[in-house]
Amino acid sequence: MPLILAFIGLIAPRFTALMLWFFSNWFTGVFDTKIWPILGFIFLPFTMLWYSAVVNWFNGEWSWWQVIVLLIAILSDLNSEKRAGRR
Repeated sequence: MPLILAFIGLIAPRFTALMLWFFSNWFTGVFDTKIWPILGFIFLPFTMLWYSAVVNWFNGEWSWWQVIVLLIAILSDLNSEKRAGRR
């Protein structure tokens, strides 16, 4: 099931974030306030999901490869915003 959710997250990150928000406690304790996940949902959904994955799966410990995936997530978010602006 987590693998299916990861694939859906790659295709539709905002849908995945909503499902995690409403049907699990995935974001509990990840963010200090509710404004950060809301802003992440609107502007950087891949980055928000990866940040919460690092906090949940790796206890918030950032090594070199988590940072590389974070950079890929940021670039994916920026690229999707760029493509959306072209329409």
